[in-house]
Amino acid sequence: MKDWLWQTIDSSVSSPTTQEIKTVTKDFRCVICKGSKMLCGKTSCPILIRFYYMVKTKPLMNDFTIDGSSPPSIFVGRIGYPHVYVGPLIPPLHGNTSFLDTPEFWQGKGIEDIVSFRSQLVRGKYRVNVKSVTQGKIVELTRELALSKDSTEVEAQFLKKPSGRLVLDDEAQPFGPSAPLKNLSLSSVKTEQRIEKAFSDTDLKASEAVVWLHNKGVLISRIQRAFSAGLFGIEKNRRFVPTRWSITAVDSTISKNLLEEVKTFPLINEFRVYEHTALDNRWLVIMIPGCWSYELIEAWYPGTVWNPSNKIAIFSDWEGYEGRTTYPQIGGCYFAARVSISRALVNEGRQATIIVLREAHPGYILPVGVWNVRENVKEALKNKPLLFNSLEESLRYISTKLDIPLVRWVENSYLLKHLLFQRKLSDFVR
Repeated sequence: MKDWLWQTIDSSVSSPTTQEIKTVTKDFRCVICKGSKMLCGKTSCPILIRFYYMVKTKPLMNDFTIDGSSPPSIFVGRIGYPHVYVGPLIPPLHGNTSFLDTPEFWQGKGIEDIVSFRSQLVRGKYRVNVKSVTQGKIVELTRELALSKDSTEVEAQFLKKPSGRLVLDDEAQPFGPSAPLKNLSLSSVKTEQRIEKAFSDTDLKASEAVVWLHNKGVLISRIQRAFSAGLFGIEKNRRFVPTRWSITAVDSTISKNLLEEVKTFPLINEFRVYEHTALDNRWLVIMIPGCWSYELIEAWYPGTVWNPSNKIAIFSDWEGYEGRTTYPQIGGCYFAARVSISRALVNEGRQATIIVLREAHPGYILPVGVWNVRENVKEALKNKPLLFNSLEESLRYISTKLDIPLVRWVENSYLLKHLLFQRKLSDFVR
């Protein structure tokens, strides 16, 4: 190994002790929690409450009725599971509103743009048991909306005037005010034929439907919507899935299937670095010649969404060739990045060891959903990579592109430490 690398990375770098992990977890528990696990012990997330007061949603309605073109879009809550709220998201707009709920169209949009058009979506809520996918008119129409291919005219009557500020979530996209539904009606729905085919096949498992639709070119966001509405699976097993859970389930299912194919491909021949910057997040994807393994490392600056401390917070999750058996502490972002990587490798017909570095800067002030990870990693992989002859050369370049010193990334990375410091049998053979 060259002198430069030894000078940059102290050879004493080692895995943290249990006590060090506990200390770091306590200091940066907001990064792990992201408003969902309430690790602080409070009943509501103080960070999100602060943002709710920053972002005020303008009143969209003067009475208890709204009519407009749903993108189409639905939302299934998780509070109170298995009894949850389901219903449509409706803007007071007519015509083609698909851009309001299709993250694949949002590349190049700023946080202000996303907040602006997402805040127009009014959520209707109807309480059901998740297994009651055929219970009543509102449930049936909500599921019919999830089958729609195009923006659909919807009229909703509420039990009270919709209220509330922009709802923020690190997994799902934001949306505006909400209220319980009294009645719901749709204009004629033009269904997405591929989704309808999966819906009609009551002997097809949900995971098989997800994979089949992805292979047929259906957008991931649309598969997630249909999955959440309980449109897939053996008929007796169908149920509503909370939106934030469906997003991760679909990303995980698709990428797991793609990786079975990836593992049959030959290895790449060179070291690659892909780059992209969006929403004040810097993304670098390192591809290394080797069998499939993957790591996502996130670094959150003070002032970013989930880091109220005055220190930079860095966390990582990884998997080897056989995958992982536990849920990553990083959450849905892990699978969102993995699905874009596995798709790119399948398209190329190659296999590699992958390390994704995410440096989140203070301009990333609001959570907008894990689509941000999936779409921006995808965008990075569309760019022409820089090619290198060694890991040392790759890391030398990366050290000029990220603000956080390289040693901090290595300290928090399993794969980088393994690649840099693990001796191989070939090292002893001359």
